[in-house]
Amino acid sequence: MNTLNSKNRILALDTPVVMGILNATPDSFYNKGRSSDADGLLHIAEKMLEQGAAILDIGGASTRPGQQLISPEEELRRIIPVIAAIRNRFPNAWLSIDTYNAITAREAIATGADIVNDISAGDIDKDMIAAVAAMDVPYILMHMQGTPETMQAAPSYHNVTAEVKRYLTCKVKKCREAGIKDIIIDPGFGFGKTVAHNYELLGHMSLLASLKCPILAGLSRKSMICRPLHVSPEHALNGTTALNMVALQQGASILRVHDVKEAMEVIKLHSYLH
Repeated sequence: MNTLNSKNRILALDTPVVMGILNATPDSFYNKGRSSDADGLLHIAEKMLEQGAAILDIGGASTRPGQQLISPEEELRRIIPVIAAIRNRFPNAWLSIDTYNAITAREAIATGADIVNDISAGDIDKDMIAAVAAMDVPYILMHMQGTPETMQAAPSYHNVTAEVKRYLTCKVKKCREAGIKDIIIDPGFGFGKTVAHNYELLGHMSLLASLKCPILAGLSRKSMICRPLHVSPEHALNGTTALNMVALQQGASILRVHDVKEAMEVIKLHSYLH
């Protein structure tokens, strides 16, 4: 059985789970799940947990295309009150810190977060992997070509699935050698990839199963949905739901979403296919 262990608590992943997105940012690409104050995010967190979210992913730095990196100090100012408030109100909730800064990760885990979710897999902050290993918490590592500021300038691959798999294989090995026990892999849809790259990767995502790590799929309301359908993120829920089903069929264990209720319905319907 797939499990995550953090601070002597176990989260089972034998059935896929939903990770709800909570953005303590002023500039994310989509408003739902976003608020500039802890009370607003606490209300959103309560609703997501009621709807069935197993994990809440809290981020203080937007990673949309073209976005510049921010300092750990600014990130901490945004997220620490949120983590503290949610941990106080919902002591049993699983909380993830969405950050590429080791300093932020350490403070967030000390405040009450359980998991580190790093879009750069330790490439932006070279101290991240050692920091996660020292804290002995699960680590989500993602593939990204470039940085948020540059990643969509001109993404290029000979074989996107093979290259993403090779990258994640090397990163998993490095994390294991550092002493990280629980590793989740994220192919990084929309991070340094064209629409065509994203669909090729999604269609072959099951090939990542050989890494023997739970797979996280973050497809929610992204441009790979909006561009083919000619809709804004606000009107991309139906497309998100469709692709979440594909992700489950391709072996995803975690769906990272803005819309928890709909993702839970996808997981329930998917269970009837087995």
